[in-house]
Amino acid sequence: MTAHSPTWGSPDTLVGSTPASSGPTPRGMQGQHGKYSECGNLAGVRHIILILSGKGGVGKSTISTELALALRHAGKKVGILDVDLCGPSIPRMLQVQGRAVHQCDSGWVPVFVDQEQSIALMSVGFLLEKPDEAVVWRGPKKNALIKQFVSDVAWGELDYLVVDTPPGTSDEHIATLEALRPYKPLGALVVTTPQAVSVGDVRRELTFCRKTGLQVMGVVENMSSFVCPHCAECTNVFSRGGGEELARHAGVPFLGSVPLDPELTRSLEEGRDFIQEFPKSPAFPALISITQKILDRALAQLS
Repeated sequence: MTAHSPTWGSPDTLVGSTPASSGPTPRGMQGQHGKYSECGNLAGVRHIILILSGKGGVGKSTISTELALALRHAGKKVGILDVDLCGPSIPRMLQVQGRAVHQCDSGWVPVFVDQEQSIALMSVGFLLEKPDEAVVWRGPKKNALIKQFVSDVAWGELDYLVVDTPPGTSDEHIATLEALRPYKPLGALVVTTPQAVSVGDVRRELTFCRKTGLQVMGVVENMSSFVCPHCAECTNVFSRGGGEELARHAGVPFLGSVPLDPELTRSLEEGRDFIQEFPKSPAFPALISITQKILDRALAQLS
């Protein structure tokens, strides 16, 4: 079996009047679109979870990363598909930025985060020539890459595939949902912060889920309070209860509130395993509780 690393040309050539379908194509992608779709690279994935929010900056990538880590510590094999094409931050959060993506007979091999290969990650961040390269693409090219990520990544056997999405309800979300729909995703986990501005935008995401027929597993309120690094007291910096009220009005489960803990922020900056290293943090039981509710939901679906 042969393997090599696909690389990008500069996306800057897509700026201005360049047609949306033109521009550089990664080596290893030419003529490959759809080649592996019939091979069923998602056939070994038991559950697919989409992480959504109508608002940017609410911590979708944080929740995606910590959910994957918590699932791994629960004995599950996890994949993360990062379709935030313009802001791929998960490679840094898991300290795997700069890794190469290779090809095998079944498609693209995801980057494995640990030696046990219990977490696999695919992100456009691995395919850029420079880490600060801007992906300046119109919708059709973004959609094509998302479809190829779904069809051509050789995930192998996974218990969960966590899909981290950009904010909003636009092309990337529609393309992701259309590509994943044949595999019957477990549902969407919708992330918000407590303040009214965020809740209002996230309410539109719930409308998107209803219109597209995507089941909502529940709402997570992130950055619900601030944990003092000196005394561990929690202070409601923004407001309180917005996520829970949103879930109640929408008639969907409220999965829990995750406080803003400097230890959690630091662990993401340094690529450390927060679930393993900070069990005394107030954010730890919140993340574990959310993960357990997802595990229970998946078990109920199978029974």
